[in-house]
Amino acid sequence: MEAVAKLKNCPMSPRKMRLVVDNIRGKNVEDALNILKFTKKEAATWLEKVVVSAISNWENKHDGSADADDHKLFIKTAFVDGGTMLKRFRPAPHGRAHRIRKRTNHVTIIVENRIPTAKDQDAVTAAANDEEE
Repeated sequence: MEAVAKLKNCPMSPRKMRLVVDNIRGKNVEDALNILKFTKKEAATWLEKVVVSAISNWENKHDGSADADDHKLFIKTAFVDGGTMLKRFRPAPHGRAHRIRKRTNHVTIIVENRIPTAKDQDAVTAAANDEEE
């Protein structure tokens, strides 16, 4: 079973955020949090919050009965999309103006477990029973 966490309108360019997201994609949650903790980029602090939120969402989906440490959570999908742009003007020589684009991004992280939970096993047996009938 998977859980999703999203961060919208993060005030940073998507290109800068993707550099850090590429480092954690497909990793175990514990490894990803360690990588983010020791990465010196600003994007790492934003992503750390999103990963912790995804873990919390996964635990809430299981009614708090399943512990994330016991089921080997990993980052199944992580991607960054461009958000809205604030457009500003800065003075330039000869009375002209240059456009400044203040970019934002949207981050989506999907976390899934490698070891099945009791809820997952119940769903598999229910699906098998439906096929037999």
